[in-house]
Amino acid sequence: MNLQTALLQGQTLLEKGGVPAPRLTAEVLLAHALGRDRAWIYAHSDEELKELWWIHYGRYLHERLNGKPTQYITGVQEFYGRDFRVAPDVLIPRPETEHLIEAALARPSHNILDVGAGSGAIAITLALETKWRVTATDISLPALEIAGANARALSAAVDFVACDLASALRPGFDLVVSNPPYVPSATRANIQREVRDFEPDLALYGGVDGMEVYRRLIPQAHTLLTHGGWLLLELGQAGSVRELLQDWCDVEIMCDLAGLPRVIAARKP
Repeated sequence: MNLQTALLQGQTLLEKGGVPAPRLTAEVLLAHALGRDRAWIYAHSDEELKELWWIHYGRYLHERLNGKPTQYITGVQEFYGRDFRVAPDVLIPRPETEHLIEAALARPSHNILDVGAGSGAIAITLALETKWRVTATDISLPALEIAGANARALSAAVDFVACDLASALRPGFDLVVSNPPYVPSATRANIQREVRDFEPDLALYGGVDGMEVYRRLIPQAHTLLTHGGWLLLELGQAGSVRELLQDWCDVEIMCDLAGLPRVIAARKP
């Protein structure tokens, strides 16, 4: 069997299994099995599939058909033009979160705090794009290990702190950013299988109504920020979060490319 045939067989299996983007997924999994990039596959489409490659490819297809996200199989997710290591201990960075980065870059700061670092995608990206001082927190030690590894791999200067939200930090930040858990736990049964069964609950669910972390984080951010400092949050429920920011200034909701509320910005009076 050559690589082209293996690719077509993988695509067919994924199509029958109802996996989104079956062609692209087959390409990514085959490339991962070979330790090559996708372009190499097309340049060597007539090459015979080695037994070891077939073993790895078959296992990856099986895992994807059982719902495991492609990013957890390959261990990599691209974010803001950089590759980040990911594993089931951290949420897979979403393209939508790049709107949070853009909102932060529009508000020049000297001392930034990212609450809930996860893979470190937000904190590391801001550190590399700006050279500002960046601190990031997470309650999960395995997540901090992954974030630290990503920072070292990308040569990003980020200080990581293990704590619940920002409870271990002192005031003095002029920008606080966060993509907090905001999925209502009451809706768990309706969540996509790839998310529900594989991504960490700690990074997904924000209590029964999805607002628990916002209620705790916003007062903490108010204490930590300097006067006139900014708070930027990725949104789950725009109206409910806005109500929690009634005493803040210059509250603004930014939408993503689909027109959905994605980021809320607020300035400390």
